[in-house]
Amino acid sequence: MTRRPLAACLVALGVAATLGACAAEPDAPASSTEAVAAAERPPNIVFFLVDDMGWRDVGVFGSTFYETPHIDALAEQGVRFTNAYAATHVCSPTRASLLTGKYPARLRLTDWLPGRREHAFERLLSAEKLAALPLDEVTLAEAFREHGYSTAIFGKWHLGGGEAGPLNQGFDVQKPDFPGSTPRGGYFPPYLMAGLVAEGEEDEYLTDRLTDFAVEFIEESQDGPFFLYLSHFAVHDPIEGRPDLVLGYREKAARTEPPAGPDFLLEGNPDDPEPLSRAQLNALLEQPSHQEHGVLPQDTVKIKQHQDNVEFAAMVTAVDDSLGRVQSTLDRLGLTGNTIVVFYSDNGGMSAANFGNPARKVPPDLLDVAYSTSNLPLRGAKGWLYEGGIRVPLIVRWPGAGQTGAVHDEPVISPDFYPTLLEMAGLPPRPDQHVDGMSFAAAVKGEDFERGPIYWHFPHYSNHGMQSPGGAIRDGAWKLLEYFENGTVQLFDLENDAGEQRDLATEQSARAAELRDRLHAWRESVSAAMPRSR
Repeated sequence: MTRRPLAACLVALGVAATLGACAAEPDAPASSTEAVAAAERPPNIVFFLVDDMGWRDVGVFGSTFYETPHIDALAEQGVRFTNAYAATHVCSPTRASLLTGKYPARLRLTDWLPGRREHAFERLLSAEKLAALPLDEVTLAEAFREHGYSTAIFGKWHLGGGEAGPLNQGFDVQKPDFPGSTPRGGYFPPYLMAGLVAEGEEDEYLTDRLTDFAVEFIEESQDGPFFLYLSHFAVHDPIEGRPDLVLGYREKAARTEPPAGPDFLLEGNPDDPEPLSRAQLNALLEQPSHQEHGVLPQDTVKIKQHQDNVEFAAMVTAVDDSLGRVQSTLDRLGLTGNTIVVFYSDNGGMSAANFGNPARKVPPDLLDVAYSTSNLPLRGAKGWLYEGGIRVPLIVRWPGAGQTGAVHDEPVISPDFYPTLLEMAGLPPRPDQHVDGMSFAAAVKGEDFERGPIYWHFPHYSNHGMQSPGGAIRDGAWKLLEYFENGTVQLFDLENDAGEQRDLATEQSARAAELRDRLHAWRESVSAAMPRSR
């Protein structure tokens, strides 16, 4: 196998070490030697996964406060998907779906692990679920490794510990050795996760350390091919930004006109026997009974409306720095022209605070510790089946085959990555494994692509609101949500109402009934587990 010369591509992105760094320059054209080398081996894959990054937390997706020059540059070099979805509004099920090509409902891995504990006030008992990703699933990493790829995961696994860990699921390398949701020890040393040592580096930042591992892996695997799963803990809480970036954002906030409108809005449970209207929720927001931040009367919680949290903003830009360093490494080693890059998030932004403990009250001076971001114009947040909880940023760069600077509006969802990446790599499909995924490689190339209906199933209570367990279907512009306590449905026309403010279930009753029947038929086809009555 011919190794590419290091001189083939020396245009580096540089690292956005301080706020306001310039965006990356376009990739240098591949030399003839580089083109020959690319033709002799399959493409490398970099799957860059961010935790809890909302759909609008990226500049190219509409943020005017967060600075993401490297992510924005990737969009110019690839395809930006405006209707990309996570399989659920919490982390573990989405991660399982992208690694298996199966919906969480089919896997029976439908909640974050280990999941929310039961509370006496909940009318239903959560559906039974798996405690780890089964070893008999052939993961995407296993599929690549079977075809000669080196494989590595750096960062968050969250699909089970011990024997269920990534080293038994197709990965050659794992750091850190930690199965949990949030980084134990936080984003600064001393880390409390096996495999991370930072002696004498108290100001080191976890996102940067994981990127160090990724860069080293690329350098060691440059004769490839390799599958790099850089699965950041960021931007999941604890909300701890890198100090230099926090300082920059404090200065930016001080010179920026404060955003208009209220800082928070109320959301209730749409499945209540008499759900509150938007006018009623807005009126309650002015009442003394609803001034605190916690689980409030009438089953209401507050949703953040502005992107102004400087600590969180710094976390976003640190992730952008990470992507810049990865891209710079690919450029420096002459690998850019033969490396597919996917940028994606596992669920929507945390605009609603975590109330896994319903008695929690957030003091006024700690709001930026509890609420990350705003998903506007989308409704809801992580933990909700509204668009703010499940629609996420997605960018795919496929050198030599995919479009550049393109935007694609057709919906795609996380189980689709498995068949898509196999097709892009020129590897045979595994239809018995990725039974719920559909390759969208054609969409990346600019060819006709129609995904068809997509589904969600969350038979649990969420930590981030008081809504009932439920499910949803999207088909074309139409999205129907069904809740499991009282059987309430909501119907939205996303083409004309992306913010899901006008419920058309009564006005379009025949359409709602048809979509509900299809949702029920799908649940039966995947043997979805349902909540149980107390």
